[in-house]
Amino acid sequence: MGSKPEAMAFDGANIWVSNNQSGTMTQLRARDGATLGTFAVGILPNGIAFDGVNIWVANSGNNTVTKLRVSEEGMGPRSRTFPVGTFPVNGVAFDGANVWVTNGVSNTISKL
Repeated sequence: MGSKPEAMAFDGANIWVSNNQSGTMTQLRARDGATLGTFAVGILPNGIAFDGVNIWVANSGNNTVTKLRVSEEGMGPRSRTFPVGTFPVNGVAFDGANVWVTNGVSNTISKL
């Protein structure tokens, strides 16, 4: 696990944890808690959402959201990063078609 676990999401098989101070996400197998991997994302990752295929994490330190494609156990995710407003934190939601992110400092919401 990275430093300062911040938020969690469940993908149907695994628990994903954002590690705020280490800029990583940790994937834990839900059935036994085994660590499957820890993966670099952006700076100060916080809020997380699952869209049925991907894990999305708001990176408040560099104003981005990282999409991690959930893959087979032990394979590690593929990632892509998107710019959003200033200081996205905990508000990450999936509406069935889009991911929405609250941007605390810019007082906006981003739709991805």
